[in-house]
Amino acid sequence: MLFRSLVAATALFAAVPAFAQEATPQAGDRPDIAAGAAQFIKPTNAERTQVLVGILTRLGFTPEIQVFAGGNQASGPMEGANVVVTVGEGDKDIVLTAHYDAVKLRDGALSQGIVDNVGSVMAMMEAAKTLEMGLEGQPVAHRFVFVFTDQEELGLLGAKAFLEKHGKDRIAAVINADVAAYGQTVMYGENNGDQSDFVLETLRSLCAERGFDCMPYPVYPPSDDRAFSAAGVPVVSMGTQDAVGAHQMWLAFNGGENNGLKEGFVPPVFQRIHSTEDRLSYIKGVDVARFGLFIADLGLALDKRLVEIQAKDDAVAAEAAPAAAAPSNP
Repeated sequence: MLFRSLVAATALFAAVPAFAQEATPQAGDRPDIAAGAAQFIKPTNAERTQVLVGILTRLGFTPEIQVFAGGNQASGPMEGANVVVTVGEGDKDIVLTAHYDAVKLRDGALSQGIVDNVGSVMAMMEAAKTLEMGLEGQPVAHRFVFVFTDQEELGLLGAKAFLEKHGKDRIAAVINADVAAYGQTVMYGENNGDQSDFVLETLRSLCAERGFDCMPYPVYPPSDDRAFSAAGVPVVSMGTQDAVGAHQMWLAFNGGENNGLKEGFVPPVFQRIHSTEDRLSYIKGVDVARFGLFIADLGLALDKRLVEIQAKDDAVAAEAAPAAAAPSNP
């Protein structure tokens, strides 16, 4: 998650220990997810790229590495690498994104980057596996393009590079995941433009259908979604936390001056990401798997919704065509 927005949100808070109600989650019923996440703990992001490619290959995918010229003023020129896998076929794409890079800490070491953002990466892999198996014999109208982006932490550079290479004409909708290592409350942003309204409507319907605890944020912290919304592409950004943590984060971003948070209190997620506290012990495999299945369901629901929208547009065009072709009265 791009951290600059959190600085403003937490400027009035002093760092304090997390509350006891936020006890460290464990791997739960999916220890394979925790084991996969552990492989990402490397000293460089380039090594994380190789871990990602290796896991995707073992899952049966053929990942494409898309190298780009990245870096920023602070880092200097730095090569980046997006990793892309495609599931299904179609003339338009539903793009699913999660950044795999971790932030460099003040001492020069790389964060473990588990909450931000290996949990989301593992959830996206779960979604990709689910869709690949589920689409056998089940036709869909769109390709599902999974883009694991690099250098999100340097300014959404991987997402911008993907857009530059891929273009936006094929993209029907984007699902972005960031900060999703534990918890069963799905957080999502509502601040990605009017073009994203149908994505939000589809998400809300799915939350109700699945009985999920979903929390809308009028103001949601930026991630790779902002690169897509700036280009006019329909997009939603999501994450997960426990219910208490999700409400605390909502209040920090949306509660205003009288947000009800105790003076000096910092929502625990703010203390963890971009620090030495963003560590493997926070991942909860069963929650990550659950979120991955939700992402897959949202992708399928968007595919269906987009087909319905296109059918309505075609019907309107067909009705207008005879009227336009009719001769005018002399």
